[in-house]
Amino acid sequence: MSRRCQLTGREPGFGKAVSHSHRRTNRRFDPNIQTRRYWFAAEGRHIRLKLCTAAIRTIDRIGVDAAVGRIRARGEKV
Repeated sequence: MSRRCQLTGREPGFGKAVSHSHRRTNRRFDPNIQTRRYWFAAEGRHIRLKLCTAAIRTIDRIGVDAAVGRIRARGEKV
């Protein structure tokens, strides 16, 4: 599963895990990706989006139609 938000484009970040003895090993910071189903009234159907939690709050604020417009403007298929 791709760990990428369809609305914000948020991807995993990479860094180091530092132990008590200060040894460093590679790790990744995954965004909190959730799959959500929304009613897309403009096309009369449901759509499934993979979104980070910040994007879910954005859709609550701006609406599904505006969010899908932003996703399609970036060239992604919905």
